[in-house]
Amino acid sequence: MSIISNSLKRIKPSPTIAATQKARELRAAGKDVIGLGAGEPDFDTPDNIKNAAIRAIKKGDTKYTAVDGTPALKKAIIGKFKRENKLKYSIDQITVGTGGKQVLYNAFMATLNKGDEVIIPAPFWVSYPDMVLLAGGKPKIVKCTEQDGFKLTEKKLKKAISKKTKWVILNSPSNPTGAGYTKKEIQDLAKVLIRNKKIHILSDDIYEHIRYDNFNFFTIAQISKLKERTLTMNGVSKSYAMTGWRIGYAAGPKDIIKAIGKIQSQSTSNPSSISQAAAVEALNGNQGFIKKRSNAFRLRRDFVVKSLNSIKGISCLKPNGAFYVFPSCKGLLNKKTKLKTDTHFVQKLLEKSNIAVVQGSAFGLEGYFRISYATSMKNLKRAMGRIKSFCESLE
Repeated sequence: MSIISNSLKRIKPSPTIAATQKARELRAAGKDVIGLGAGEPDFDTPDNIKNAAIRAIKKGDTKYTAVDGTPALKKAIIGKFKRENKLKYSIDQITVGTGGKQVLYNAFMATLNKGDEVIIPAPFWVSYPDMVLLAGGKPKIVKCTEQDGFKLTEKKLKKAISKKTKWVILNSPSNPTGAGYTKKEIQDLAKVLIRNKKIHILSDDIYEHIRYDNFNFFTIAQISKLKERTLTMNGVSKSYAMTGWRIGYAAGPKDIIKAIGKIQSQSTSNPSSISQAAAVEALNGNQGFIKKRSNAFRLRRDFVVKSLNSIKGISCLKPNGAFYVFPSCKGLLNKKTKLKTDTHFVQKLLEKSNIAVVQGSAFGLEGYFRISYATSMKNLKRAMGRIKSFCESLE
């Protein structure tokens, strides 16, 4: 009889982490692998943020803090929402966790009962469905086509809603596609959700500041009457290059925030005191570097999209934000190439060309693959050359 719980058997390891780990292992074995699987900025954490952490250590701010965040950090988060999103929150409407992933996990654990449905637009971040399953809920996957810009439409949302729907997840700009919802698109979805008063919205805004071509970011609590039913999650990992610091946060209804705190009190307790001090500086300090880094990502995006679209059998939409592209490889899945699935394509690309990417089916949409361009232009030029050579070799 296995000691492993049945709930754990419902989920699988993260495919994106698995791809990154495989690339590390191959490099350690002497292979010249270019990893394009990690969702992590290649820039360093800015010096003012690092110095804030050093000051906190020297001051002795190395003890336990309040379970769901220090007052200083919560005030900085309140300031961020007011300044950037025109949203007003009180201290008891804010929670801080060890990364955005924990905040989302806690929210599902705190609110889902067996059979509760969570509408998840696909392509989706790989962890959404598994977190729902762990919490006893049921992921309701809604496939969003390339023709729809990989975004949930009003019509598809209406069709997906049932009496069991408890949450709808919106992620803009998106992982894995980089697609961003316009103000009108969000308002069209909001019209449907306003009529369904028992449904809550989980808005994952982690890529808010990484956007291009004058794309205007809006979050649903900001431009609808749904603030009281919306949990807005964000963090410092992507915009501030602080993935390893592990600080995520959310604002929302007091009862949900309190329940999240209860879960956290019996799991990790508070996030690192030093990381929280650094996050205060991130949110309150100079923000000028964010635009400069977004411009660097934009140049990489433009190069990668142009390069991919020049390859026969590959097509790629130009994303609004984040640092991913989600190209189609459907043109290469046929009898001639002997490739049947995107997983097969990704495996052969790694085996033959030492390029690590993640198959689209891991994100809920077959026939695509995700590339993270959060790496140097030098690496991207080498990678695009290898991908082109690999695809041409299939002809």
